[in-house]
Amino acid sequence: MAYETIIVDNKDFVTTITLNRPERLNALNLQLANELFDALHEKDQDDDTRVFIITGAGRGFSSGADQRGGGSSEPRASNAPGLAERMFQCFNDIEKPVIAAINGWAVGGGCTMTLLCDLRIASEEARFLLPFTRLGIHAELGSTYTLPRLIGQGKASEMILLSKTVEAQEALEIGLVNQVVPADQLAQVSWEMATTIAGFSPMSVRLNKRGLKQGLQSDIETQLSYETLSLSVLGKAEDTQEARAAAREGRDPVFKGR
Repeated sequence: MAYETIIVDNKDFVTTITLNRPERLNALNLQLANELFDALHEKDQDDDTRVFIITGAGRGFSSGADQRGGGSSEPRASNAPGLAERMFQCFNDIEKPVIAAINGWAVGGGCTMTLLCDLRIASEEARFLLPFTRLGIHAELGSTYTLPRLIGQGKASEMILLSKTVEAQEALEIGLVNQVVPADQLAQVSWEMATTIAGFSPMSVRLNKRGLKQGLQSDIETQLSYETLSLSVLGKAEDTQEARAAAREGRDPVFKGR
């Protein structure tokens, strides 16, 4: 499929999606949201994809909703999702891990979309800003749910209520990102992380991602039941037998997703 606002590349079971509106600092509009939705959901069903990387073209990750046309006020059918709703839908039900490689400014929706990813790696040049109170609007993409759980209520309040800019090192210290690397190493480090995950059993990765996600709003008894069921399912999988055989034979396993 041909896209105008994103670039999609697949190699070695890793699909990299690059937000590609560099002249607008990759500002989000409905066209980009729809194309991102289509790409993620198509590749999520493709056995050639085991991990996603999301990054931005040019000098920024994303400046958030496009305020100069194509933003939340873009004309649409009355029953069609708005920009924030569509961006949430992009990530909400993706079964495979998503790594955000944040190469520069991540503002508003450009920041909150990374909260829906599983892992976040930031360039030293990355900056994070949630300017909702400054703009007189409300936080979106479920960020009032995800952000406090990620960095705690106090720091989440600081970011949102003060519209405070958070630089890369502070983002690491408060748990907003998993890792900070020099700008010229971001692509390589993200790729290494993605290929590491892609080398594991795809079934195990998906079920563990699902367990972590549902655990945010579940109780321990429910999670124990889920873990028991998942262990039973994986115990019968070909990939699990391959992992055991590889351990006995002193070699790397070759997983096929079965």
